[in-house]
Amino acid sequence: MELHVEDMKFGYTKKSLVVKGVSFSARSGQLISLIGPNGSGKTTIVKCINKILKPQSGTVSLDGKNVQKMQPFEMAQCISYVPQFTNSYISGSVMDIVMMGRRPYIKWKISEEDIEIVLSILQELELDHLAHEQFQELSGGQKQKILIARALAQKPELYLFDEPISFLDIKNQIDIMELARNMVVKEKKAVIMVVHDLNMAMRYSDQVILLKSGEVEASGLPKSVLNKKHIRTVYGVDIKIIEDEFITPIYEPCVN
Repeated sequence: MELHVEDMKFGYTKKSLVVKGVSFSARSGQLISLIGPNGSGKTTIVKCINKILKPQSGTVSLDGKNVQKMQPFEMAQCISYVPQFTNSYISGSVMDIVMMGRRPYIKWKISEEDIEIVLSILQELELDHLAHEQFQELSGGQKQKILIARALAQKPELYLFDEPISFLDIKNQIDIMELARNMVVKEKKAVIMVVHDLNMAMRYSDQVILLKSGEVEASGLPKSVLNKKHIRTVYGVDIKIIEDEFITPIYEPCVN
């Protein structure tokens, strides 16, 4: 699987672009983190890839096919999307919610294979004890993991995760990042992830794309992007890097 984003431009108004000519590629067996301050265009890029938004110019292609020309069920079999968590009014049991991920494959009725896939994913995420609980009665962190489970049930080639570790405690954050890493390494899937935690991006990413005001400030290997110069330019803070892999901010205002 190969995804190509070419000169993507998007604005919510004609006069103001949120994404300003962004280009990058992703392939199977690769985890790419989109990082940058709030309002830098990360979520908008993910929504354009998933055809929720249509770029004003530029293209998004998956294995050479423009995603804007793909049918919904074709998209659902290729790309799975977990949005930023909102307290949505999704109703139903946990089993029902995760089974929604199998919709692109269900024809006349739910098969034994569909049930086995869903139960296996719930067990892998340690959610099997919640299978018959109502989604709306769960905590924010549990809901987030269930939406990730639904995405996994789609079995696509490309996963789009928009801040997937929001609302999760440190154990569950690590669980999700390890899961994403295993999908890349063992299953050869592609993952594009919006993440604010620079240390998680440093540890788990194959490539990091650092955005500022809708443009790519830097991209490449985590250690080459997440350095003092780039962080200061984009975030306006100074940092210390400990043992080449742990980033900690210096809590003093930058003086230009």
